[in-house]
Amino acid sequence: AIALNPPGAAGTAELAAAYRELDSFTHSISHDLRAPLRAIDGFSRILLEDHGPELTSEALRCVEIVRNNAIEMSVLIDSLLLLSRLGRQPMEKGPVDVKMLVVQALEELPGAQAGRRIEFVIGELPACDADPKLLRQVVENLLSNALKYTRCRAQARIEIGASTSPRDGTVYFVRDNGAGFDMRYADKLFVVFQRLHSAKDYEGRGVGLAIVRRIVARHGGRVWAEAALDQGATFYFSLPAVSRLPVREIVPETASMSKGAPL
Repeated sequence: AIALNPPGAAGTAELAAAYRELDSFTHSISHDLRAPLRAIDGFSRILLEDHGPELTSEALRCVEIVRNNAIEMSVLIDSLLLLSRLGRQPMEKGPVDVKMLVVQALEELPGAQAGRRIEFVIGELPACDADPKLLRQVVENLLSNALKYTRCRAQARIEIGASTSPRDGTVYFVRDNGAGFDMRYADKLFVVFQRLHSAKDYEGRGVGLAIVRRIVARHGGRVWAEAALDQGATFYFSLPAVSRLPVREIVPETASMSKGAPL
């Protein structure tokens, strides 16, 4: 067990010192790991540009693998730094129109929808008390996840809705008819770098859902999922509700939208 000082000047000073040490550590990771990655990528590019014609096809393939892995590591560093900052970033909470947030997030994800038949169903989404920027990250990550794992479907269906429960109050969900997963491994879903599907079939780094859990936990809620292999998945998260908020109607209370239809 870890003993923490009680609230007071000493405890506050200790916490501030811990935050400064963490900031220094993350800065060191960012700088010290990026430098060799930039060197690997830079020298690999020079090798290709200046000596490409002299290399065999196998050598060219190996150099490209080196460059791609350097780029992938750089993206992983960015994701880990984002995850570390989420625990310390000040929150600016207030009433949030969740339906508007969902519609805006869908408008920002056109690439994942290109050339596909996708039906979006948006149900009633009560307002909540949250940091809108952080909640936007949650919504985008869950929608991106649903879009990714429904690629195997000729007709994808993604539903965003909400319900209430005695334990959690307002519960929001994102449901899809995609690849699903084995519930025996559900405890790994929200752990950084843990993946339940092959990277060859579905791209990803195993950080997105860990970010979702971190943000929801900071808001005093929880996140969980239900699924079955090849039968889709539903991701749930709870947030404090707001009883009264002027709601701007973006879409009808329950709307079915196919790809190409206006949001």
